[in-house]
Order: sequence, then C-alpha cells, then structure tokens
Amino acid sequence: MTSVCLKEVSKSFTGTDSFSANGSTSEDSVIKKLSLDVQAGESVALMGPSGSGKSTLLNLISGLELPSQGKILLGSTEINTLSAQQRENYRLNNISYVYQSFHLLPTLTALENCVFVAMEQKKRHADAIIRSALLLLEELGLSDAVHKFPSQLSGGMQARVALARALIAEPALILADEPTGNLDSKTGALVLDLLFREQKERQFTLLLVTHDFQAAQRAQRIIKLSDGRVIA
Repeated sequence: MTSVCLKEVSKSFTGTDSFSANGSTSEDSVIKKLSLDVQAGESVALMGPSGSGKSTLLNLISGLELPSQGKILLGSTEINTLSAQQRENYRLNNISYVYQSFHLLPTLTALENCVFVAMEQKKRHADAIIRSALLLLEELGLSDAVHKFPSQLSGGMQARVALARALIAEPALILADEPTGNLDSKTGALVLDLLFREQKERQFTLLLVTHDFQAAQRAQRIIKLSDGRVIA
C-alpha cells in the first residue's frame, strides 16, 4: 500500500500557435494547482468530462510526466524529484497499470504477458512467479487460455490477462484508466468485480478513471475533475 498526495500541482504543455503570424508558442494548462490526498489502501474513482485532466493526472502520479509546479508524494517518495531512471525503477517495483486497450504484447502468450513485468522486477525466482501466475489465471477463469496469444482471446479475456499482469507484480498502487471502456456491460462488470475484489483482499491503493458512474460507485470515494481542477 502507498498513499498518494498532490500539493498545488499544475501541468502545462507548450506548443506552437498555428494561428500566429510569427509562430509564437503558447501554454495549455491541463492541471491547475490541484491538491489531492488518497490514503494507503483506499480505492478512489476519478470522473470528469473528456479533457478534464484525468489521464494526465495518472501520468503525473506515475512519474511518466513531470508537473510544471507542485509536489507529488507516493508514500514518503517525492516522485517528481527523482531522475528519469529512478522514476522508471519506482514504477516497475511499485505501480501497475490497467489500460482500456490492455497493451498486451501480441507475440507473447497469455502466461508470458502475465509474468513479463514481474520477471523484469527480479524480486522473485522465475518459477515462483510462474506458479503464482498460473494460479491467478485459473482463479480468473483463464486456465484454457494460458498458451494462447492475444489475437486468440476475446476482449474480456484480454482484460483479465491485463489485470493478472498488474496483480502478479504485487504493486502498492494500481492506476486503471478506463479499463472497461472497450468491453460490453456484462464483461465490464465482471472485470470490475475482479478488480475490486482483489483490491480488498490485497489492500493496494487503487485510482480508477472512468466515465461510468455505476463503476465509480464501487470505489470508496469519487473525485470529480473539471478543467484540471477538483470540483467535488
């Protein structure tokens, strides 16, 4: 488990103004002096319209992007002060992702996709990781899919493999960005059942970006964003 604390965080992107005769640059503020506290082991849903800053916020929390100003603390680690390599190492060992598009490697089987990140961590013996992965895939109803490639799996099965990959890495924090966005309502509900069940059992901190209010209601708390600010 790890807590998440943002203090007066802003994020601006600089681009060229195509309507300017001299090609001057302009800044687009996506996150604006945002402060946020998430307790260790808490599940929080982030909601808001497109462009409200939800995905950028996840990228800032993970250290994939750096804030223009402010502090981001994951537990006692101020991630925005780390070097690029230190941030990469921190992500590998502490943070897992579940994406809308699943991001499974097409040339790897379900089992190989599942263990890929955990193997990169080099914290456990390979045999132990594979045993854990096989048990988890069985628990998620994927025993028959272990040696199949992503192209041979349904969307729901791919989503469960992506969830298994995130869990096998034993993260302190899971960032889920619209994980059911490409799934039908029945399959999406199943994936959310699995995600929140595992969150309660394993007690990792969960930040879930979603447009679905029913999905958001499963979290302990809902935070609404608009124009890069917390509004509720």
